[in-house]
Amino acid sequence: MKAVEKFDVIVLGGGPAGLAAGIYLSRARVHTLIISEGMPGGQMILTHRVVNYPGIEDVSGYQLAHVMKKQAESFGTRIIANAVIDSIDIDKDEKCVVLSDGRTFCADAIILATGGRPRSLNVPGEDTFRGRGISYCATCDGEFFTDKAIVVVGGGNSALEEAVSLTKYASEVHLIHQFDHFQAFPYAVEEARNNPKIKFYLSSIVTEFGGNDFLEYVKYKSVLDGTEGELRVNGAFIFIGYEPNTQFLRHYPILNERGEIVVDENMRTKLSGVFAAGDAITKRYRQITTAVSDGTIAALAATEYVNEKRKQLKMVS
Repeated sequence: MKAVEKFDVIVLGGGPAGLAAGIYLSRARVHTLIISEGMPGGQMILTHRVVNYPGIEDVSGYQLAHVMKKQAESFGTRIIANAVIDSIDIDKDEKCVVLSDGRTFCADAIILATGGRPRSLNVPGEDTFRGRGISYCATCDGEFFTDKAIVVVGGGNSALEEAVSLTKYASEVHLIHQFDHFQAFPYAVEEARNNPKIKFYLSSIVTEFGGNDFLEYVKYKSVLDGTEGELRVNGAFIFIGYEPNTQFLRHYPILNERGEIVVDENMRTKLSGVFAAGDAITKRYRQITTAVSDGTIAALAATEYVNEKRKQLKMVS
């Protein structure tokens, strides 16, 4: 059996929330380990261009992730990337993570920054044109489609509100929804229906995304009579829900009915010494900047928690 490595804080997840937490923790001389199941950067590395991160005019998500990683490591954070997690134990005084290769890491506190992912349609072409015309974030990418035709997929509040928001940029917005009614608040429905730039395709589903280097068309089909159609567009925004990466936490009392981690204003969960940050927590807005903010708060709160434990140990000894 391999020896257990001890840290003050383990950060589970290497996206912007996790990397920001690593930076703040290590600068506070908190012995920190980040464990990431993928490359450091999370969903951020899939973003072709980031133009709304304060202080940086234009950068790729990959470049921004690389800078954050280097910064965290420069302060002393250890990062294990592409890790396969076998098990975790976070409801005891010592929090432990076991990897598939048998390595075990334990700490006084843990920050869950496991992120999440937008729900996919799982239709042909979606993976091919992701980041090349297909987006899941209007705030991030709307400006890139100025004076261009786009498709919005979905029928909830997010889809309708973002469709209206995108009319500030797009020349026309085609909204495709699989039902004959919307799952949104009346005000959102009314605002969308009153916008002359939005055309509705209800009781319809997307069947294919196509093009050459970038998205050029979207095919759809009526669920009522099977009628098919094609829209010539430059962009598609998909808003059919969000899935936090928290399946492995379902037996802990820290999730809501949507699988999101419930935290207070200091990013603390119900479990002592367990904090959370980023896209996996209960929140409305999911941006790189909000993830960084969450990670900062979680790191400061975890630092306070660890320092308090150190004081208690000194008093006992």
